[in-house]
Amino acid sequence: MAGGRPTDYTAELAAEICSRLSVGNSMRKVCEDEGMPDRSSIFLWMSKYPEFSSQYANAKLEAAESLAEELFDIADDGRNDWMETLDREGNVVGFKANGESIQRSRLRVDTRKWYLSKIMPKKYGEKVQQEVTGANGGPIETDNKWTIEIVGGGND
Repeated sequence: MAGGRPTDYTAELAAEICSRLSVGNSMRKVCEDEGMPDRSSIFLWMSKYPEFSSQYANAKLEAAESLAEELFDIADDGRNDWMETLDREGNVVGFKANGESIQRSRLRVDTRKWYLSKIMPKKYGEKVQQEVTGANGGPIETDNKWTIEIVGGGND
């Protein structure tokens, strides 16, 4: 279709989309590029072509792993954590924390952690363990006495 977005599925276009997704690009970002289909076409292809659906799922898993690795890069990057403090003549007299940069880094890390915990909860979610105890933290006491009463059915 000349001059418009592609709407016909091809293996090459599917591979390009999944390649971009696997390195962390969002579908929104991929679809903004010239020569890429609209999101609605991609969703239609996922329901129509099982091989594309599988390829897409693998790309999103790869993207999640890439996102997890970014956490360390963000946390370790301290380039903008400090700002120079200048006197009236413009001479450096010290440094002060760049709160905005530090908070932005924290937000970036927290957002990625939250997202990973939702899309891959078994791997990146919080581990919840429940423990049941009896009185005062001791073992649970059980009463193993059973009483069976037979009602009726006998000769009176």
